Amino acid sequence: MRILVLQESDWIERGPHQSHHLLERMVQRGHQVRVIDFEIGWRKNASPGVIAPRKVLKSLPKVIEGSNITVVRPAAVRTPILEYASLVVSHGLEIRRQIEEFRPDVILGFGLLNAFAGIRQARRAKIPFVYYLIDELHRLVPQAAFRGLARILEQSNVRRASLVLSINQALRDYSVAMGAVPEKAKVLPAGVDLERYLSVGNGSEIRKRHDIQSEDFVLFFMGWVYPFSGLLEVVAALLAGSGSRNNAKLLVVGKGDSWNEIARLAMERGAEDRIKMVDFRPFGEIPYYLASADVCLLPAHQVRMMENIVPIKMYEYLAAGKPVISTRLPGVFREFGEGHGVVYVDSPDQVVAMATKLRHDGVLRKLGQEGQTFVSKNDWNSIVEEFESDLKALVRDRATEG
Repeated sequence: MRILVLQESDWIERGPHQSHHLLERMVQRGHQVRVIDFEIGWRKNASPGVIAPRKVLKSLPKVIEGSNITVVRPAAVRTPILEYASLVVSHGLEIRRQIEEFRPDVILGFGLLNAFAGIRQARRAKIPFVYYLIDELHRLVPQAAFRGLARILEQSNVRRASLVLSINQALRDYSVAMGAVPEKAKVLPAGVDLERYLSVGNGSEIRKRHDIQSEDFVLFFMGWVYPFSGLLEVVAALLAGSGSRNNAKLLVVGKGDSWNEIARLAMERGAEDRIKMVDFRPFGEIPYYLASADVCLLPAHQVRMMENIVPIKMYEYLAAGKPVISTRLPGVFREFGEGHGVVYVDSPDQVVAMATKLRHDGVLRKLGQEGQTFVSKNDWNSIVEEFESDLKALVRDRATEG
């Protein structure tokens, strides 16, 4: 199959997300994948320029070696507000071009605006369109004034798609509430590769690299550090601790909006030895970082944006056999419930105290084993097979309809 992917994030700089895991494995299975993306972080470039020209890029694999994917980045106007208008035009033209040149068998959308344009052109060309939700997309729009319009677009997308996939049950219910046909809405969860996590040892190399001692108690977070991630509160609680908390350290692998603020707080408190901050690492290194941890964290504030979300890192934490302390986010609780390696707190400032308690109670290993057992059913091979089967069924139906 030839699969055209539409997203409004940076395929090359961000991730690996669900999209990378799935589509690199699809390339490994012999399918052709082409991505139309958007350089979402252009504002952080030193001199981005007003007009960004169209680019065709080769994406190095993030997950599966040898699964290089062609990324097309349409031209863009880099000014606030106009970037959205230019995206509608340039992505619409690029989708039409790719339908003519690449001749996709199916189009897969992860965004809002380009998915809206993509569905229209897919229907005109009689190509199945799959809409994949890993977020409540309209809530991600930074300008509050545009979220109402974004919600309307999202509703239109889920109603018109040939198939709506959601990464968890809460998002599937959300899609139906937004207008998706229930018979065309299903869950395709995140996957895990247990072998990758079981073969990396105890993480001693990573601890040595970052000057973490064997007796230190390591709390770990990875991913994009949003203002609502709760990490500032975790850092404050960690630095306020005494006694049994003195050898607790926080290891963060990522980047993000609040990254500099956390680094500044650690520096002001003279706590760089306890707050270890590491820029994003290649995915192949992540199992080693996870092996170095004692407890993994999802301390996000309970904002609407996080209500139905289950970040893929939750599955990776648990696949590594690490207990997870999470705020009681509705989507996460619905997905994992009680007794599956996840322990809940009401707010991020309670995370360090809970981690200390679990360590004192001697239950970390037991919790980690429970979590690993729970996610072992989410094997990537079976998930990709299901995804491939869904796409093939849509392509067959299209051929039958003539």
